[in-house]
Amino acid sequence: MAIRINEKTGLFQIITKNSEYQMKADKYGVLKHLWYGEKTGTDMDYLLKYPDVGFSGNIYEAGNERTYSLDTLPLEYSCEGVGDYRIPAAAVTNPDGSSALDLRYKSYRVTKGKYSINGLPAVYADESEADTLEIILKDTVSDIEVTLKYGVIEKLDIITRCVSITNMGTEPVTITRAASLCLDIPHEDWEWIHFHGRHTMERQTERMPLNHGIQESSSTRGTSSHQQNPSVLLCSPDCTETSGSCIGAALMYSGSFQTKIQLDQLNQVRLVMGIHPDMFSWELKPSDTFDTPEVILSYSGSGMETLSHNFHRVIREHVCRGKYKLAERPVLINNWEATYFDFDEKKILKIAEQAVELGVDLLVLDDGWFGKRDDDCSGLGDWFVNEEKLHGGLGNLAEKINTMGMKFGLWFEPEMVSEDSDLYRKRPEWAIKIPTRKPVRGRYQLVLDMTNPEVREYLFDTISKVLNSANISYVKWDMNRSICDWYTPCLSPDRQGEMPHRYVLGLYELLERLTSAFPEILFEGCSGGGGRFDAGMLYYCPQIWCSDDTDAYERTKIQYGTSFFYPVSAVGSHVSAVPNHQTGRVTPIETRAVTAMAGSFGYELDLNTLSESEKQDVKKQIVRFRKDGPLIHNGLYYRLSDPMTDKFAVWEYVSENRKEVLVHGVIFHTEPNHTQYHIRLRGLLPEVNYRLAENGNIYSGAALMNGGILLPKSWGDYAPVEMHFIAEN
Repeated sequence: MAIRINEKTGLFQIITKNSEYQMKADKYGVLKHLWYGEKTGTDMDYLLKYPDVGFSGNIYEAGNERTYSLDTLPLEYSCEGVGDYRIPAAAVTNPDGSSALDLRYKSYRVTKGKYSINGLPAVYADESEADTLEIILKDTVSDIEVTLKYGVIEKLDIITRCVSITNMGTEPVTITRAASLCLDIPHEDWEWIHFHGRHTMERQTERMPLNHGIQESSSTRGTSSHQQNPSVLLCSPDCTETSGSCIGAALMYSGSFQTKIQLDQLNQVRLVMGIHPDMFSWELKPSDTFDTPEVILSYSGSGMETLSHNFHRVIREHVCRGKYKLAERPVLINNWEATYFDFDEKKILKIAEQAVELGVDLLVLDDGWFGKRDDDCSGLGDWFVNEEKLHGGLGNLAEKINTMGMKFGLWFEPEMVSEDSDLYRKRPEWAIKIPTRKPVRGRYQLVLDMTNPEVREYLFDTISKVLNSANISYVKWDMNRSICDWYTPCLSPDRQGEMPHRYVLGLYELLERLTSAFPEILFEGCSGGGGRFDAGMLYYCPQIWCSDDTDAYERTKIQYGTSFFYPVSAVGSHVSAVPNHQTGRVTPIETRAVTAMAGSFGYELDLNTLSESEKQDVKKQIVRFRKDGPLIHNGLYYRLSDPMTDKFAVWEYVSENRKEVLVHGVIFHTEPNHTQYHIRLRGLLPEVNYRLAENGNIYSGAALMNGGILLPKSWGDYAPVEMHFIAEN
């Protein structure tokens, strides 16, 4: 079993294929964190020797033992108000107004299979794949119990973490902070990598040494955001793609989050991750339980590449669900950059006719098909067909497209409402706004109150009617603004701090109902592109539109950052027109295709505007992607360069049996009289010979991994790289 407990010493060990996690309940009942890293087979408590650190107080039970302090010990779950002055993971306001929470070990239980979380997405695994450890802690004075939950998928080197807080008393208490993960690392030097950005430039990587004090990656926007991603890497200074120690943590949550890392006075590191405590409070009534979102955790002693493989596999196989969890996705054409709001049935059918001829599987009708929606100032919330644009309705259009041989998909933005809409005129109180203030607009729109069950019921009914009205195979679920003006009439004034989290719970409830009611539909998440790209959304939507920036050069950087945690199959990526609509950059159509193939492939342009030569290129690209899609989506992914610093972006897909290898990339600029670049492949079988399909040359796996191979000589800027190797024996 992956979980071992020594009841005599209080030692808990979680053993995965390549890692070990240790904690111990000591003589005072304090649950200490001992170790997360390589397997040791030894109780690592022997490393925890501390001096009397000035101004670090001691728990009362320790008497004159001045070397024992919660302010210096590595703790499994830290709390506010009891002498630990580092980042707290949990805090409550007690009925007497105090904020102390002093948790001590009470009991444990171990079960087969992976726990689930009521109302929240979580990694799933059956009894043959996972085990669950629950450690129950109790406050020394109050009747608050905290259950630390650990889900263990041994073969994947994955440990999941979440927390349940239960009020066993007779009076309400208020939770003011409830992190999902507290990880104390007592030894060694660490750096951190986070993924920052903005709209159209999401998940840019930044690696920095830890400074003494606190560093933070967070969002208060009501979504996981374009600006920061709810994922983080801790790594040793010598850590590379292929060597060194690193720990990854990804929060399965789509709302405001906070990741804080503290390097303390003794050079110890504390990582705390979970719901952002700003604008958060939760009234916990007697007998009630509050559940935090889940964190997915993994350790690698062989570099970041292994860590990424661990996350790719667990997300692809144990987070994503439904028909399209592992299935190949249809190659689609989206009309947005082809027409924007200016379309009618004739224009859409003309795009569809050309798409069918070139081999596209699915046409997606984007924004503008509903209500009074000729621009982005009106119509949101009115989910009924604009028959001035689409005579005969969606059913008629879908039937015509189906008759051509293609599937039909549709764009929605369910969480939003326009002031110029029938819905807002009828139910203005459904929009999020503070009664005494004018609301902040974003993209000319307001946000519907997803904490209100009437709103969720309206959205389920109206969206279901649309989906039942036509043969719809795909839904793009968009969300185009950050949230503020937090107020809901559904909660009393003293409980408004619950609203941001209840918004996310309401969103998840609606998504669960719709995806369950329409299991044949492929749902794609979107938030102005990559503004809500997180493992929580992937539980409901197996792919997410990666970014509104479709420029091939910029996408290499965005998709590079995305790849550290999220699998290629989760990335929505399309070939768009040139000059690119976001940057004005002109790149070859083959370069755009190679970049877009690092995801769920499609096109976002008017195919009728392409030259005959480009149309033939599109035909070949689609045929090639259908052949290579299983390798791209389900193979092992390798980052062979760093596009943030290198002169090229190159990545690699390797089949599970190591017999097929696909190398894709972009050489950014061609220099005069330059030497050719070369790269070393990874993940091959050293003793096997591989044939390069493009010219028939034979190379041993050892040669390709140690000596490498020259990239093709480029001509012009943004030249594509494509190399396909097949094992000969």
